[in-house]
Amino acid sequence: MDKYEIFKKDFYKITGIDLNYYKEKQMKRRLTSLLKRNNFSDFDDYLIGIKTNSKLLNELLNYLTINVSEFFRNPDQWHVLEKDIIPKLIKNNGKIKVWSSACSTGEEPYSLVMLLTKFFPLKDISILATDIDESAIQKAKIGIYDEKSLKNVPYEYKNKYFIKIGNTYKIDDKIKQCVNFKKLNLLSDNFPKGLHLILCRNVMIYFTEEAKTKLYKKFYESLTDDGVFFVGNTEHIILPDKYNLKPIKSFFYSKL
Repeated sequence: MDKYEIFKKDFYKITGIDLNYYKEKQMKRRLTSLLKRNNFSDFDDYLIGIKTNSKLLNELLNYLTINVSEFFRNPDQWHVLEKDIIPKLIKNNGKIKVWSSACSTGEEPYSLVMLLTKFFPLKDISILATDIDESAIQKAKIGIYDEKSLKNVPYEYKNKYFIKIGNTYKIDDKIKQCVNFKKLNLLSDNFPKGLHLILCRNVMIYFTEEAKTKLYKKFYESLTDDGVFFVGNTEHIILPDKYNLKPIKSFFYSKL
């Protein structure tokens, strides 16, 4: 067994994250870059490092989970969500259950709350937001962001729901209270059920075809009969009927 195979096996024991589900060339390249940056000679050496230094392990988890996010990422899709998807879901169901399934540092679920204020009072809005990275979740709970991540926030929201602190912006506690953050490993944990809207954006591109098949099946089972699955800008589902899904708009899918 080569050193990378041993690393994957032991990393799974430590974290519960199975690197076999990630595209190997891409993952191996990224990990090699990280271990060299930390002056480790090989995967054996690096494994000893992450077992004995929690800071190194947290850095690796952060690196793996690619916490690149911003509010209202890909604004055109949020426009479709506002004008078409959400009104239909509300018409059919009244209050809707929403899950931001790879929420990173909170920009996506907080964007959802702000958008939903057009349809509901804040007291009636509740979003489930999950991520595998606990440090990202902690940042999300603090809710402080730089100017760059707010570039797509409509003025009405920026003015109403953010407080400027130096060069940063803190999101209003009233928005934060509408989001329930939890740690969840998409590949190994059970999914919530009975959801009207699920967002899983800019995550699938890192997974193998085997992992994608597993996840699409789990997302399908989590949706209500009229529920909608919203994916990322580079993540059109090839042959969605293979997963009993059909496209209803670009990047939006429902059950067949």
